[in-house]
Amino acid sequence: MTHVITQRCVGTKDTACVAVCPVDCIHPTSDDPDFEDEKMLYIDPETCIDCGLCIDECPVTAIFLDDELPEEYTQYVQINADYFQKKRS
Repeated sequence: MTHVITQRCVGTKDTACVAVCPVDCIHPTSDDPDFEDEKMLYIDPETCIDCGLCIDECPVTAIFLDDELPEEYTQYVQINADYFQKKRS
């Protein structure tokens, strides 16, 4: 399992979740060059350790466990993964 950031983050990009993540799996951070260009934050599925700390910090309730995603957000599993795949290539 991993956590997934969904549409609720679009336009918000509150970085409180970034500050509590012990493995630095949420990007872009406010220091990243692409922060202004991205419409939301993303969780790296390869790095996330499923600690859940980010869930409580999100002011817009945008973060879910991937197996608990509401139906309307299932595409965000791939959207989050694609962001990091693009960064790695």
